[in-house]
Amino acid sequence: MQNLQQQLAFILELDRLKSVYRQTTVKADNNRQENSAEHSWHIALMAQVLSEYIEEPVDINRAVMMLLIHDIVEIDAGDTFAFAAQHELDGQEDKEIEAANRLFGLLPTAQFEAMKALWLEFEQAQTADARFAKGMDRILPLLQNMANNGGSWVRHSVTKSQVIARNTYLQQVTPALWDYACQQIDVAVANGWLKDA
Repeated sequence: MQNLQQQLAFILELDRLKSVYRQTTVKADNNRQENSAEHSWHIALMAQVLSEYIEEPVDINRAVMMLLIHDIVEIDAGDTFAFAAQHELDGQEDKEIEAANRLFGLLPTAQFEAMKALWLEFEQAQTADARFAKGMDRILPLLQNMANNGGSWVRHSVTKSQVIARNTYLQQVTPALWDYACQQIDVAVANGWLKDA
């Protein structure tokens, strides 16, 4: 029963992720801000749908699990805008590690260790599973901003080089999606949604 109580405490704590808002907006809902729980669900499903484009050996179930847990730390650490200034990002990694310890630490020891290790693997993006997961995390905002006339890119004066740098995880693990992202980035520049820098 102790394990169950710990697991249920973790599950209830996850509800707080629904109140962490991102810069990306939901066009279908009057451009309200997307929350991190919605984002995690969306990219996890997208990873399944786009898995046919993977060109490295990837365990799709591990990648999807990474996507489902990767933003849980934002419950404590908050969400930082992907293109925020460096001074706004300073210290965020330490906050996220502390958050991972507290949040995954709600679970029984074996699950805590497994989830934290998976979260760290995603963060470090050294494995094919993690690179694919990271690529999904990065390309969805690109798709959303393209569908919304530049969305948060326009509001924050984001540059082409910034978006290219964020999406490089696609290059090795799924070249077809990398090519698609590059084409979309060029369209965004032509439309004035991204600065050509």
